[in-house]
Amino acid sequence: MSRTHRVGVIGFAHMHVNGMIDSFAALPNVEWVACADTVPVVPSISEEDSTRKANLKRALEHTGIPKAYDDYREMLDAEECDIIVFCPENARHGEVAEAIAAAGAHMMTEKPMAASLGEALRMTRAADAAGVSLMVNWPITWSPAVRKMKELLDSGVVGDAWEVKWRNGASMGPLAYGQDMTDAEKGAEWWHQAAPGGGALLDYCCYGACLSRWLIGEPAASAFGMKANLTSHYGDADDNAVITVRFPKAISILEGTWTTWNVGVPTGPIVYGTKGTLVATSKTVGDRRVPAVAVHTSRGHGSGEPDELVEGDALPEGRKTLAEEFTHHIETGDALHPTLDASFNLEAMAILDAGIRSAASGKLESVDDAYSCIGY
Repeated sequence: MSRTHRVGVIGFAHMHVNGMIDSFAALPNVEWVACADTVPVVPSISEEDSTRKANLKRALEHTGIPKAYDDYREMLDAEECDIIVFCPENARHGEVAEAIAAAGAHMMTEKPMAASLGEALRMTRAADAAGVSLMVNWPITWSPAVRKMKELLDSGVVGDAWEVKWRNGASMGPLAYGQDMTDAEKGAEWWHQAAPGGGALLDYCCYGACLSRWLIGEPAASAFGMKANLTSHYGDADDNAVITVRFPKAISILEGTWTTWNVGVPTGPIVYGTKGTLVATSKTVGDRRVPAVAVHTSRGHGSGEPDELVEGDALPEGRKTLAEEFTHHIETGDALHPTLDASFNLEAMAILDAGIRSAASGKLESVDDAYSCIGY
């Protein structure tokens, strides 16, 4: 039987921490040690679902993590953990990762890797120096349709990819999943504050940066970014953003939104190739819908019916969840899925970083310059 892993949690700012905790809680060989939140610059007001107060309460009362510290540094000094899940504000990923690495624990965080390439480099350098593993989780990694899309693309079904399009986002913001929050309560949460790394660009364009780098299969060259706060004026973070990315032989268009009432059209990812188009979607099998890829190899102006609808790949046994994947990697030394690997995520972060710099400068920014920091 696999050895027991002592697991701790630092940071409850990102609501995805709940799913990450649940993934580890489902394993038979996990022992919970302790947890701690980071202290926000602006105190939270609300305790609605998915806010940091609710996330911490859930970890203690629902999951049964036995102890909570006020200061994560105190926790790291007092407790011995094999693995630490950390989900603080985006801009604090580097700080927290350095502290975890110094404590000798393997670590996993949630997308995006960080709020800047510089912070992402802090994370990988700390992990490398300490000899610990760092995994960046992407919910899209666990999509059977996206995995099948990569397989179909690599097999040449639609030729060479010349464009990847990604559009996604919470329909009315990250704090709109059934919560009944006032504008003041939303504005007090870090999601709507620029300084701690809030905003739709970091929250959703990051997916497109990761996917386009993986699907196109080559480093990007440059990016042009634009972001705006269109309707969320209770905060200073952007609620809509677009990044266009130039690759040597392709382009990608990355859209992130917190204000779309109804998407209206397929959101992707969509891959346009020299011989056809792939669209992540779903299909009916019996009485249920399952992930699938629509394969269009006939010419046409409209969406039309696909020439083929291919069911998504089943996830590998024993590596079907983020917790299974990470513990398998730690126990065997087998490589993580490419999109979860820290070095790959530096490349995705380089794209995102160029888009952020471009949104500030109003100019096309080089990704090549960023790559020089990570060994290119």
